[in-house]
Amino acid sequence: MKNSGHIPEVSVLRFLKHASNIIENPLPFHLRNFNRLGDIFRLKLGFGNSVIFSRNPKVAQHLLQKNQKNYHKSPIQTKDVAKYVGHGLLTTNGEHWQKQRKLIQPAFHKKQLEKLMDSINAAIQAEVKRIETDQDFDIFPVFNDLAFQTVVKSLFSSAVGEKEINRLQFITEAAQKMLVSELRQPFKKWWFRLSGKIQKHLDLTAEARQILKKIVEERKRSSVREDDLLDMLLDARYEDGSAMSEDQLLDEILILFTAGHETTSNALTFTCELLARHPEIQQKLYEDILQAKTNSENLMEFLQQSTYANLVLNESMRLYPPAYFIDRISLAEDEVEAIKIDSNESLLLSIYEIHRHKDHWQQPEAFIPERFEDGKQRKNIAYYPFGAGPRKCIGNNFAMYEMILAISEVMLKFKIEEKSTPIEITPLITLKPKNAFLRFTRR
Repeated sequence: MKNSGHIPEVSVLRFLKHASNIIENPLPFHLRNFNRLGDIFRLKLGFGNSVIFSRNPKVAQHLLQKNQKNYHKSPIQTKDVAKYVGHGLLTTNGEHWQKQRKLIQPAFHKKQLEKLMDSINAAIQAEVKRIETDQDFDIFPVFNDLAFQTVVKSLFSSAVGEKEINRLQFITEAAQKMLVSELRQPFKKWWFRLSGKIQKHLDLTAEARQILKKIVEERKRSSVREDDLLDMLLDARYEDGSAMSEDQLLDEILILFTAGHETTSNALTFTCELLARHPEIQQKLYEDILQAKTNSENLMEFLQQSTYANLVLNESMRLYPPAYFIDRISLAEDEVEAIKIDSNESLLLSIYEIHRHKDHWQQPEAFIPERFEDGKQRKNIAYYPFGAGPRKCIGNNFAMYEMILAISEVMLKFKIEEKSTPIEITPLITLKPKNAFLRFTRR
């Protein structure tokens, strides 16, 4: 990174020249700029707008941890995402966010998650049965449904029917697709409004809220305690002893749907893709899972014993981080790495590039789970699979437990045939796999 205090710039003309490619996949454009200009550059967007891009992990550490109070989430999340999922942990800043985080955090403590493991595992086993063998099979839809089912079962146990689950999943995914269209094609926003497309999806979100409201009301009337996430959220109390309002509760549930299923399904798909290209790692993982199963009397013991699965998933998320960028807005002037940041600057941390930075990782493009073996790499300032600092993903333990159980179930039942073609990606709000066709055979 050049420490002259000057931030190299990418002109509006260069941006417009590559606009169509950026809409399809912005990562190659950003990589060329990083390689040409260094670890930080300013992308000029026109009309006085610009974004500072960084792949310097010290900048990430500064924004997310050391001086995190000076950097808020951008309007992409606080306005664009919020209009579909409401104002909760993912989409708010300041006091409101702090209040919600403090209230909800206990629901995701390990002791509380232990109560959910049986229902999560049952949902995983049911979905893994759908994998078809001895043919090219797109694994992503299975993992997508699996991740949504585990979120639903964790929230509502058995208190929601298949019809409602399917409708909630359809609405959640439809809203995400609409949001991607809006963000990738800002010049079409007027058309999205006039054509009624935005209103159509807002209406769908309102329908989802009505479904959730009915579930919540039925739970409140019921005398049965499920000890699921919904019970925990209903039990939660602010410092003054009050509970969440119904609207706030629905906001948080919608956010759990949105944040809790797509990132997990992406990570599981990329992990299977990587295992198909590294049969020796796949075999080692299978043997480690068998040993963990033999040495465990319950699911929590199994999760603790599944050390190699943990390494594999960490390395998979290093190469293909589900949240491949983190954006922030500066509140006041600041300085980091000899670079001056003005107030109200838009900044984007390229987690994808930080995770592959040659100055911070040996053989950065290689899939080497053992690099996490001693635990030190998880503390590497160049590793952010779940973010960092006070806004680190509240569901990181939930996600890791779910992914270990899911990849273990797949490995115990199937062998993924060797594959050599490159992994395809589609960078949207999250880093999504593309054409994830694999061939499974029964063990």
